[in-house]
Order: sequence, then structure tokens, then C-alpha cells
Amino acid sequence: MLSKIKLNRRAAKQGYKERRERYEHKLSALQRRARELGVPVLIVFEGWDAAGKGTLINELILALDPRGFSVHSTREPTEEEALRPLLWPFWVQTPASGRIAIFDRSWYYRLLSRRCEEGMKAREYGPFCDDIRAFERQLADDGVLIIKIFLHISRKEQKRRLDRLRANRATAWRVTDSDLKQHRRYRRYFKATEELLSRTNTRAARWTVVPAHDRRFAALRIFRLVAGVMERGIARAETDRGGEPTPATAKAFAPRVLRLGDVDPSRALEREDYDRKKRKLQRRLRELEHEVYRHRVPVIIVYEGRDAAGKGGNIRRLTQKLDPRGYEVVPIIAPNEVEKQHHYFRRFWKKLPKAGHITVFDRSWYGRVLVERVEEFATESEWRRAYREINEVEQHWTRCGVLLLKFWLQIDADEQLRRFRERERVLHKRWKITEEDWRNRRKSKAYRDAAEEMLFRTDRPDAPWHIVATNCKLYARIHVMKTVVRAIEESL
Repeated sequence: MLSKIKLNRRAAKQGYKERRERYEHKLSALQRRARELGVPVLIVFEGWDAAGKGTLINELILALDPRGFSVHSTREPTEEEALRPLLWPFWVQTPASGRIAIFDRSWYYRLLSRRCEEGMKAREYGPFCDDIRAFERQLADDGVLIIKIFLHISRKEQKRRLDRLRANRATAWRVTDSDLKQHRRYRRYFKATEELLSRTNTRAARWTVVPAHDRRFAALRIFRLVAGVMERGIARAETDRGGEPTPATAKAFAPRVLRLGDVDPSRALEREDYDRKKRKLQRRLRELEHEVYRHRVPVIIVYEGRDAAGKGGNIRRLTQKLDPRGYEVVPIIAPNEVEKQHHYFRRFWKKLPKAGHITVFDRSWYGRVLVERVEEFATESEWRRAYREINEVEQHWTRCGVLLLKFWLQIDADEQLRRFRERERVLHKRWKITEEDWRNRRKSKAYRDAAEEMLFRTDRPDAPWHIVATNCKLYARIHVMKTVVRAIEESL
């Protein structure tokens, strides 16, 4: 893409001011309309060091209402950030409905740096490009307008600009060792950038390479691009907010057939045997928590299951002897108004564990294909699309070193009814039962069908489902602890 760009493109000074003002008025009106419709916009600025990203971003935002946009500057990751999944910091910065997020460098900068400076192998590089394409498509499917701009200058022009900055005491500090290194390795970066742009130029998020030798030409090109994309996106939003259902991606492996009816509900454990095993497993979990921290392995444990299946009690025994500084339990309830303005996965990315920590989710992102599907809080297009999105996000996490454990706690209808009635009868348990629990029970078949499809479509070798019979809570607790211990030991 870069080799075909004519870098000597220029805009005449005469008439520039008038053309710019017309674009500014247009962009201002488009921003207001996007806010009214709740259309989020994400603009990525990438390019060579000294290509003028800061200047051109400033030119663009002068046309916008500052209350409606955010600018995020991406630099070298800290030690902690480097241990997190590549896309983590960017998921939490995605724009809310009606807002504009502008990235001065982005996930591409991080990946290109790994490729050119750290010598990332091709077998690792390709899958990360796949992750980026999936990330951008997920946002686009959710209604985000994505505009990707690469500012292109020649090696000679880059040297001229770097020399000029270094010659001035007031601007010399802006030239870093990284800038000089990129200039020395311009050809290497050129080749890697060509490959990256080609791999990630998709229908959902196309690249536009902008010649940046002439600031006026580059500014007008960017104004026209952003205005055009926003016009088309707003027109689509005005006519059709839903879109056609997106089928789940076909699996590249033979999935297990997981049926809830195959679970033996009679599995049980005597109290004496339970107490002995619990003490031993909790002691081992405490030891492994320290090992996880020492080896900087992030661990995610997901609990799903029907109401009254014993998730809370199971989590309590799993974490009972752990150091509270090393884990967090995240209970998931209905999204609030702020969370509804973002892609549904964003609130889970925000809770991703740091390297060496454990996060336990009491319910999770699977709500999109369970309760949101059954209760029609999500459209059919949204929940069908979610199967692919879930697999892609979980694969990115595990590829980045996350240990992911997923448990479905299965209880039969008779035992659920017994526990419901006990909760109504016993005073200190009464808070656990609500009218919503009874209403959900009346939809048991719909929930069961949704759960079985979920298990089938999201059971993968790197993140398999573990179905646990929970008619006997003692058996279920030991089963989960054993599974967690074994998984962490194998991971370490």
C-alpha cells in the first residue's frame, strides 16, 4: 500500500482556508447528529515518527465539540501493561454511544514494535493480526465507525524533520531514541508496515494512507475522509439500526457434544470425606496462588449455571483460604446505563486480572447468549453474533497467556424446586429468592436450549467447559477445586 502512494501531493495555499472552514462546519454538524443517534466513532492515527500525527489530530479536533471526544496517546507499554493481552488497554478506551475516540497511535504501534524490535516470529505475528481483525469487526458489528489513517513520509523527509526538531532546544526533547532507531531501520519498518496494513485492511475497517509531506494536503484529505465515513455511517443508522444476523464462525475443530441431560445428578460425597478433601485442596490452592503470582500467570475462573445451583457457596469455598490481595470475585448483574453505551464485552475487559492475579466471575459475558437471549434483551442478530465474538476474545486471552477455566453448575428441576422452597421457608436465606427466580424457572426449557447451544458453540480446546453436577453441593465444591488445582499445575 505504501509503495503506490505519491508523496509529492500538495494543496494550494490559495482557497485552503475557505475549504477547511467548510469541512469544519460539516464535521461539527456530523458530530452533533452522531451524538443524537448514538453512533460511536473511533479514529486511529498511525504513521512514521515525525509524520505530523499530533499536528493533524489538533487540526481535526479544532472542528469538534471538545465535550464529545477523547484523545488517547499510546506509547511504549509499562512492564505491567506488557504482561496483559495486547488489546486490553484499547478495549477499555473504546468510545461510548455518540462519542468520538481518537488514538494517537494504537494497537498497531504495539504490534509493529514487537515485530520490528522484539523479533516476533511469523507464527506468532499472524494470529495477533487475526485478533486485531476480529476486535475491529466486533466493534463495527456493534455500530462503531472505524477510521484508520496512516501518515506516510519518505525516509529523507523524516530525517529532515528529525534534524529540524533536534536543532531547536525547545523541541529537541521530542526526538527519542525510538524515533532515531526507527529512522535507521526505515526499510525494515517499511516492509513490516506494508505487511501489517495489508493484513488488517478489511471491509469493516479500511486503511487510508495519507501523504503527509504537505500539511495542508494531509489536513484536507483527513477532513474529507472523516466526513465521508461519518456521513455514510449516520445514513445507515438513520435507516436501519439492526442489520442482518451474523452467523457464528464455523469451528476449526471437532467440538464435543455437551448435553446437560448426560450429567449424573446422583454424584454425592459424605461430609467426613468432604471435610478431609476440602482442607487438602484449599491448602494446595493457597500454595498455587503464590506460584501463579511468582510466574505472573493471570487466571480467569467463570461460573455459570441455573438459579440455586450453588455458585455463591462454591466460590466461597474455592477462595476461602486464598490471600485476598491476589484474587477478586466479580458478581455480574444487568449492565447499567453507562455500560449499555459500549460493546457488551468492554465491562469484562475492564475486570481482566493483572498478571499473577485471579479473577472469579460469578456469571459473565455468557449472559449475552443466555439471559439476554431468552429474555430478548438482545436482538437475534446480537446474540447469534456473540458466539463468534466470545470465541475470538477468549482465544486472544489464552494466546496472551491467560489461564481460562469455565464451569457450568448443573442442577435438576426437582432439586432446584426444593432449594427455592427452602429459601422461602428459612429466614436467613429468604433474601436469595425473588419473583424473577420463579419466572425464570417457568422458562426452564428455553434456558436449557440456550445453555446447550452455548456449551456446544463455545467449548474449545484452549478454554473447555467443565459441567459439574450440583445436586450435592459438597461433591460440586470438591470437583471444582480439583479441576482448578489440576489446571493451574498443568499451566505452570
